[in-house]
Amino acid sequence: MKLFRDIVAIVVRNLQSGGQLRPVDLARGHGLSTQAVRNYEEAGILPAAGRSDHGYRAYTPLHARALDAFLALVPGHGHRTAASIMRAVNRGAIEEALRLVDESHAQLLDDRRTLRAVESALSDLTRLADQASPTPPGPGGTFIGPLAAELGIRPATLRAWERAGLVRPRRDRVTGYRVYDGADVRDARLAHQLRRGGYPLERIAPLLDRVRTAGGLEPLAATLDDWHGRLSARGRAMLTGAAELDAYLRARG
Repeated sequence: MKLFRDIVAIVVRNLQSGGQLRPVDLARGHGLSTQAVRNYEEAGILPAAGRSDHGYRAYTPLHARALDAFLALVPGHGHRTAASIMRAVNRGAIEEALRLVDESHAQLLDDRRTLRAVESALSDLTRLADQASPTPPGPGGTFIGPLAAELGIRPATLRAWERAGLVRPRRDRVTGYRVYDGADVRDARLAHQLRRGGYPLERIAPLLDRVRTAGGLEPLAATLDDWHGRLSARGRAMLTGAAELDAYLRARG
């Protein structure tokens, strides 16, 4: 791929302003198929190509810049957002494009806050576990009253957490009562710690989804470094994408 990019760079440098690139030149220089290049143009990710006297697409160095920008935006913003950013730029809606960039950065910041919340909650739970060992639920689980009493909250609070998706107790087939198994009790304790720390319910729900996906607190703790790494990689990818987008904006004039 590097060889192809070098070839295109040489071609571009030797082109006079207004010089043309064939679809195959643009495709090879970016490790894509010519059909992919056409698809990107049709999707508005690239500006509309000119046409030769015979009706063939004729691209320019500006199209190469656009493709550089799009491919650099994808790792940090995702394909859909990157495409929306490029479409906005190509129709002259620069403020909309910048707003989309800002929203991605805001999402990354929120993800970092969620990670910090997980780390803080895990730290609190570990500390509490060293001080006391809460009674685990029995083989059939525990009911709402005993769990609420253990946490020092009202049963109505647990029902509100259930509506918000923080806990997901099953229902006893005979009585219809809520039954909290070990994972439900874990989630309720974690939610309780986060609420005490001032976190709103809408911030706690995605955090608990992370816990459930990891399969518990210990597996989640083991993945925190990887989580940090992925967020850092997204942040750096956004910087790279911003640089390429800025170069494209400057090239557009």
